[in-house]
Amino acid sequence: MDISGRCIVLIAALGLVSCFPPGHWQEVSSEAPEIQTLAEIAVREYNRLSDQDVAYIQLRVTDVRKQLVSGVKYDFNILLGRTMCKKDGEETPGDCRLHAAAPVKGVKCSFSVLLVQWLNEMKVLHQLCSREVSLDWIKDAAESPSSNRSALSSETEDELLETMSLFKKFVTTYNKTYQSDGEASRRLSIFAENLKKAKDIQDRDQGTAEYGVTKFSDLTEEEFRTLYLNPLLSGKEHRMAGRAAVPKDPPPAQWDWRDRGAVTEVKNQGMCGSCWAFSAIGNIEGQWFLKKGALVSLSEQELVDCDGVDQACGGGLPSSAYEAIEKLGGVETEQDYAYRGQKQRCSFSAGKVSAYINSSAEIPKDEAQMAAWLAQNGPISVALNAFAMQFYRKGVSHPFMLLCSPWFIDHAVLLVGYGNRNGVPFWAIKNSWGTDWGERGYYYLYRGAGACGVNQMCSSAIVN
Repeated sequence: MDISGRCIVLIAALGLVSCFPPGHWQEVSSEAPEIQTLAEIAVREYNRLSDQDVAYIQLRVTDVRKQLVSGVKYDFNILLGRTMCKKDGEETPGDCRLHAAAPVKGVKCSFSVLLVQWLNEMKVLHQLCSREVSLDWIKDAAESPSSNRSALSSETEDELLETMSLFKKFVTTYNKTYQSDGEASRRLSIFAENLKKAKDIQDRDQGTAEYGVTKFSDLTEEEFRTLYLNPLLSGKEHRMAGRAAVPKDPPPAQWDWRDRGAVTEVKNQGMCGSCWAFSAIGNIEGQWFLKKGALVSLSEQELVDCDGVDQACGGGLPSSAYEAIEKLGGVETEQDYAYRGQKQRCSFSAGKVSAYINSSAEIPKDEAQMAAWLAQNGPISVALNAFAMQFYRKGVSHPFMLLCSPWFIDHAVLLVGYGNRNGVPFWAIKNSWGTDWGERGYYYLYRGAGACGVNQMCSSAIVN
């Protein structure tokens, strides 16, 4: 049979879309159906020749290439993991789990396989395997070889092992638990993709921020937005009762209300889009301190339960929160009306009011004026685009405007100060995701360029 005839047969039999010249090596996707078939045969061959009494399963196929010779020759590497199944047992490979003992053991093999499709022949030409080594796998994420392979299909072996190590540390650090091995595998897949996203944000950042693994690294972007962000900030009109007067004097070079006793401890909104309540309450806490001399931790749950305009964990606006507190007649303390992280029946008691406000005002969008107002009057409720916050760890964040658009605001926070780090101007921002996120719960964002829309929705309660 001539070469063109062989190509026609190969196209029909293997689903190839083009012919390649004899002797020429061509890269092949490890996900190609014929590669998966060849890999299964190679694993069976390894188990047949192995002197181990347990079976090994395929974890990862890499470096696949093919060459047209007297058939089609395939070269590829396989990472194999030791399972709990007996080699001659009745279990199918898909039912075999990685060995329960840690560290998990595995081997790396190189195979050459000749496929002569028109003669219905297949032959293992070459097999070379390393000694058994520790792979340090995450047992909870090891439901099956296919799940790990698909989760990390674009990574090299070294990257895969590094990812698994990082995932293990992540699970331990943040005390993560998953309902099943399948869910753990899915979270591993998301974690691997998020590592790439964090690196991309890191490479594009114009500031000094460090991005990487955070407690949100096992969430998809959609899950993160649904659970922790606030879509209503961009979808509703931001109306304020009045405009705040701008101080005439220029602002000090730096200022931090944490050093002056106007800021309570970092709180945690949990899996509830109630950032609007935390932003407004944080502002009121600061205003009450400056006017009355007492720093009191006030109740966000009161707003979640009793604000009839906003949508509790579904999002809201600080401007509406101020109006709600005025109508209610004040706000209770955190101790009297504790945070639950979900909407409940309103149990506000006028007899337990510990702070009140008289009105609210919009603060100018000019960042120099914002700084001047903040230094003279206290922390400011602001909203921003949280594009870079899911993977933020520390430093001054400065994403490109096109990536962190000021026209897509989805998270409310509290400006508590400003300054410079090694010549880089920043805003000090109190967040509401707990102290195990960012810099002990704080986000530092570049100041002076309207980064992430931080200057678009600035407001404060007024206490007389």
